[in-house]
Amino acid sequence: MPALNVLSNLFTTLYNNEARRKKECIAIPSSRFTSDILRVLQKQGYIGEFEQVDDGKSGKFRIQLLARINKCGVITPRFSVKKDGYLDWERQYLPAYSMGMIVVSTSSGIMSHHDAQSKGLGGVLIGFVY
Repeated sequence: MPALNVLSNLFTTLYNNEARRKKECIAIPSSRFTSDILRVLQKQGYIGEFEQVDDGKSGKFRIQLLARINKCGVITPRFSVKKDGYLDWERQYLPAYSMGMIVVSTSSGIMSHHDAQSKGLGGVLIGFVY
């Protein structure tokens, strides 16, 4: 359950700072899991550069914001999805067919649902961004 709170804190921090039109934000605490999610968001163009800062405690991320996030959140409980079942979840969490992405944990790592679909992988739903 703590990983879920860390992820919820990350998405809430990103959303709140985007809503306030900030150029960057600090997300606490850092972990490899959140780093992988930030890498997916960066690859899809939702955030800019990010760096991990060691503060002597749990660490934190400094994240450059690009004003591209309208809404983001955690999907709870973490539903399993088969390789051909992404369309139903897109309808539920995203506002339009080609708008946004769902973050998925697969056997090949954390990726967007678009990448998982093209690679023919199922997984577990983590969160959404649009």
